[in-house]
Amino acid sequence: MTNMKLTFDAVTEATPGPKWAARWARSWPVYEAWFVARGGDAGPSRADCRAALKHHMPELITTYDKLVTIAGGSNRAARFLSTWCPPSYLGGCSLAAVADRHDVRLVRNYDLSPELNEGLLLRTEWTGRAVMGMVEFLWGLSDGINDAGLSVALAYGGRSETGMGFGITTILRYVLETSETVEEAVAALKRIPSHMAYNVVLADAAGRTASVELAPGGGAMIMPRAIATNHQSKGTVADRPGFTRTVERLAHLKGLLAGPRDLGRHFLKEPLRQDRYGEGFGTLFTAEYDPKLRSLLLSMNGKRWHQTIDGFLEGQHTADYSRASGSNATISMPMGAESGVDWSQAAMIDWPRLAMDYAAGRGQEISAYLPDTMVSKPEAA
Repeated sequence: MTNMKLTFDAVTEATPGPKWAARWARSWPVYEAWFVARGGDAGPSRADCRAALKHHMPELITTYDKLVTIAGGSNRAARFLSTWCPPSYLGGCSLAAVADRHDVRLVRNYDLSPELNEGLLLRTEWTGRAVMGMVEFLWGLSDGINDAGLSVALAYGGRSETGMGFGITTILRYVLETSETVEEAVAALKRIPSHMAYNVVLADAAGRTASVELAPGGGAMIMPRAIATNHQSKGTVADRPGFTRTVERLAHLKGLLAGPRDLGRHFLKEPLRQDRYGEGFGTLFTAEYDPKLRSLLLSMNGKRWHQTIDGFLEGQHTADYSRASGSNATISMPMGAESGVDWSQAAMIDWPRLAMDYAAGRGQEISAYLPDTMVSKPEAA
């Protein structure tokens, strides 16, 4: 059984070097297995991947080449790091940005299994601009802020189809490396194709906010309010909306009357906060960005880090989600005695496989992840 723990690291490294190399060495075996299992080797060639990155995001090509070299230079690593037409991946999140005459905040909850997040808060100056954010796919970002105060965060758009495009985390990295305002960032999001449906919320130091729906293969729609969960508009149907509670969470966000300084506390409570860690859907962290102060308040199941672009401090914290309210990870599945599961032996559940299946959109009944001895057989009539 997984220990339901996730170790968060705060790391600063101005240019790609030994710290990033150590992270690559630790994480690549798992990512490589995922990439191969999900058909990544059948994707675009190394040359096509680099050409796509150079065409759409040329400002990142020098950094990309450095990372590929540090990663050992293999074709598979190069294709993986480009994130051009990658295998599909899912997730869940709630996002909101609010501004008034004096303050602005962007807040996000990151909802997934502890098995499926890197737990890395990284500060870099890879293109000469300071960027700080939560890393995914080893150099992309799920959310972050730059030295101009531009803040951005993503949420899965609730549709599993794919198109010709980049992994969204690389696009968010690009936005923070090259943009200073919401207007500039939105222009980039309209120009660069995403390979899946994602919702992106932005805020900048001038108090501008925006929410953008990205379609698979390209296309962007500006939404009326800077809020998002895990579905999109215009007649699209979300994957498993009852499970993710995406409609309920969006309705809650629409009804919030919180100002910038009060926004963050609402994300620490239901229905925005999720605690179904055993089902692969719990809030791993809450990130509250302040564009004016260029700061981040990161909440990790009770622990809080305050970081700024100019005063970044390295550190480490291990969050134990088995102690989270309502998680009691071994019994959080929505199944009772009628399931035939002997929960006294729940430590035998294959939690890592369950988490990976959920992320791939092929979740099964809990009994599928148990040894045969845990599932009671019906008595003969």
